[in-house]
Amino acid sequence: MPKRKLQSWIWRLAAALFGLLLLYQLWFAAHIWWWVDHNPASSSFMQDRLQLMQDKNPKAELKHRWVPYAKISNNLKRALIAAEDAKFVDHEGFDWDGIQKAYEKNLKKGRIVAGGSTISQQLAKNLFLSTKRTPWRKGEEVLITVMLEQLMDKRRIFEIYLNVIEWGNGIFGAEAAARHYFGIPASQLSPEQAAKLAAMVPNPRYYDTHREARGLMRKTEIILSRMNQADIP
Repeated sequence: MPKRKLQSWIWRLAAALFGLLLLYQLWFAAHIWWWVDHNPASSSFMQDRLQLMQDKNPKAELKHRWVPYAKISNNLKRALIAAEDAKFVDHEGFDWDGIQKAYEKNLKKGRIVAGGSTISQQLAKNLFLSTKRTPWRKGEEVLITVMLEQLMDKRRIFEIYLNVIEWGNGIFGAEAAARHYFGIPASQLSPEQAAKLAAMVPNPRYYDTHREARGLMRKTEIILSRMNQADIP
C-alpha cells in the first residue's frame, strides 16, 4: 500500500475513534443533564454489587429508597462533608491540597493508604464507572467530575451522592442505611448516629459486620468533633 494511502487510512481511523470517544462523553453528559431534575434509579456501582450478590444468591436484592434532600438529616450531611470532603462547597470538583497530601502519605507508606477523591469524584465513579481498574478509568472520572460540576449545583450533586453511596452489603443510600443500622428514617439521625455512618463510608461492607470495631469508634469521635465546622449546600 502506498505511503500516502496508508497515512490517509490512519487519519480516518483516528477520526473515527475520536468521534466514538466524543459520542461516549456526550452519553455521559446527557445522563447528567437528565439527572439535574430527575432522580437516577440506580448506578453502575449498584448494578455491579447486585450482580455479585446474585452470583451467590439469585434472589438477592439491594436495599435502597430515594429520599429528597430535605428529608435527610443535616447531621448526616455535616458528618459526610467533615469525613469525606471538607472543602466540598468551595472547590470545583477537585481538592488539590487533599490530593497532594494523599500522594505524600501514600509515598511515605509505600502503598495506597489514602485517597484524595472529593464527593463529586466519588459520585462520578459510583454513577458511571465499573469497579474494574483500567488505564483510562481515572481520566474518565476526571471528565465526568467536570461535567457534574458544570451541569449541577452543589446541592444536587450532594443529594444524589447521599442517595446512591454504599453503606453495607447491599445497602445503598441514606434512607436504607438509617433504617438498616438504627431502625429510623434518615431525617431523624442524631449527630452520633450520623458520625458513625460517615465513618463507615470508606469500608461499608466490613463495618456492616464489625459495627463496634475500634477504628470505627475512633473515627466516629473525630468526625463528631468536626461536624460543627462543616458547611453544607
